[in-house]
Amino acid sequence: MRTQTFPADRDFDVACLGRLAVDLYAQQIGCSLEAASTFAKYLGGSSANIAFGTARLGLRSAMISRVGNEQNGRFLLDTLRREGCDVSQVQIDPARLTGMVLLGIKDQDTFPLLFARENCADMALDAEAIDADFLARCRSLVITGTHLSTPGVLAASRRALDIAGRHGVVRVLDIDYRPVLWGLTGKGDGETRYIGNAEISRHLQAQLGAFELIIGTEEEWMIAGGAEDLLASLRRVRECTDATLVVKRGPLGCSIVQGEIPASIDDALTVEGERVEVLNVLGAGDAFASGLLSGLLRGKDWRESAAIANACGAIVVSRHGCAPAMPTPAELAHWFSGNRHPRPDQDAQLAHLHRVSVPRAQWPELYVLAYDHRSQFEDLARAAGADLGQIPVLKRLINEVVAEVENDAGCRGKIGVLIDGRLGEAALHDATGRGWWVGRPIELPGSRPLRFDGTRSLASDLAHWPREQVVKCLVFYHPDDPEVLRAEQDEQLRVVWEATRHSGHELLLEVIPPRDTLAANDEGQAVVGAIRHFYDIGLKPEWWKVGAMSARQWQALDALVQERDPWCRGAVILGLSQPLEQLVASFAQATTPLVKGFMIGRTVWADASLAWLRKEIDDAAFRRQVAANFRRLIAGWQGSRAAVRAGAAVAEQGAQ
Repeated sequence: MRTQTFPADRDFDVACLGRLAVDLYAQQIGCSLEAASTFAKYLGGSSANIAFGTARLGLRSAMISRVGNEQNGRFLLDTLRREGCDVSQVQIDPARLTGMVLLGIKDQDTFPLLFARENCADMALDAEAIDADFLARCRSLVITGTHLSTPGVLAASRRALDIAGRHGVVRVLDIDYRPVLWGLTGKGDGETRYIGNAEISRHLQAQLGAFELIIGTEEEWMIAGGAEDLLASLRRVRECTDATLVVKRGPLGCSIVQGEIPASIDDALTVEGERVEVLNVLGAGDAFASGLLSGLLRGKDWRESAAIANACGAIVVSRHGCAPAMPTPAELAHWFSGNRHPRPDQDAQLAHLHRVSVPRAQWPELYVLAYDHRSQFEDLARAAGADLGQIPVLKRLINEVVAEVENDAGCRGKIGVLIDGRLGEAALHDATGRGWWVGRPIELPGSRPLRFDGTRSLASDLAHWPREQVVKCLVFYHPDDPEVLRAEQDEQLRVVWEATRHSGHELLLEVIPPRDTLAANDEGQAVVGAIRHFYDIGLKPEWWKVGAMSARQWQALDALVQERDPWCRGAVILGLSQPLEQLVASFAQATTPLVKGFMIGRTVWADASLAWLRKEIDDAAFRRQVAANFRRLIAGWQGSRAAVRAGAAVAEQGAQ
């Protein structure tokens, strides 16, 4: 069987033209869409899902569509950009709103959809604005069926197809038949997947000759062929096009037909599907197309590419949502290494890889000012005889310091804050959305065993947190604690772990051995032992926060993390109110790549805060003192990293 060939040496592997919309997925599973009460917002639209999925699988993808000049349009563009998808060809509509779909999961066979697409932006795609030079830089062009359904989008699609044909771009059609979008059902019936219609069949057949590769389910091939029999429909399609035909057959896998249509579909090259339990079929076809293209565009043969496609579809049907459910190369490597699970959603390692191997904001270094303290600020206010109501004002002043220091050379993209949501609520809201690393505590100050501050239901609380906020949990823990105490703390930490896995928030686990449990020089050893135990019970937080340690102990921690969770984001150094000079000196010991920076608080702001609460200094003097301390810490960290790099260079020269 001949392989699919694509032009080489072009800037983009795939450009996707078609639907780009917001999916609102009901979070209640097992009820009607009418009864759903809360929804999760995702990127959606079949073409957009393929652009997203191919980008996630490492292809250079681009989106050609149109969105409204409003919040939903910006959300979609931001989502595609974060995934690495080019959006330079997405038009902005000044008058129309971005399309939207409400989706539900009633049971394994019932998936209600409500398309809110009346005169939406992507259906007004401007044919004349499609850039011929851009398409000439692509290896393939994917169009989905909805954008053949009305005169306007048909004109845009035909223009794109004609340009692509002149430049040797491989043209791909995913039939993606939705009767409601062709006006064949009531507006509330987005779930119906097939209604035969001779006029639509003739209309599709007039377009098929413009494609080299066509993908569809058995029902979609029947609408394309205009017959109630799969093989008869494929034969009619073959009269219209020489394209390779890919028939998606659900759990049976897929069949690939080149040339003459066989007497039985099983006589075609058939790649067996994956057997998994289905949660949600929506988006499975888009995942299939993403996987198929990721294989073909890397030069893999049909059998291997189809196996990737089947795996992508199988993984997605086990998850909530379409685009966010798309797997990564790391997940596929895990899958094909013999770790297939009939319930992919219950494979803990697959779920972990799905969190940690997707594109994430990069933090090569972190300079974090911590003012999430609650009891310590209250103690300062009492010591100063000040009103506790001054504490929120003080925390907003510290925000101003952080904003000022962010503008210093070498600081942008490395600045962070730890702020609580009780005394620091206003400061926290102000810090969120500025591009800072933002952490927020959940522990009741001083609690041992661990307790949560202000709630007994952490998962319910996290539902109201912006996703960018990192959950910070401080636990006072020693591996030699009494067994009953360790068991209670472990159980609370499992609650934290499960809540953050469900909510999608990153987790920073801060580990401090209680002073009364430490022998001489035992702190670093106790920290490493506690972290080893946390890995043993299944915890893999994105971040660790620990106190200053010796170089040998940092190396031991680095080796442990690399062994147990190489996807860990890193470790940061906490301050414990130590003198500034002592902290700066300790940075020189943290030479391993695991350590990304520091998260330090009282050392920087405690003295200035007490003076401000006593009215001994004004706002400007407070900001100057705190900024000076923060900058000294940053300079100390940067100096220690320069020394590490210089030492590494000397060692490399010596080795040569």
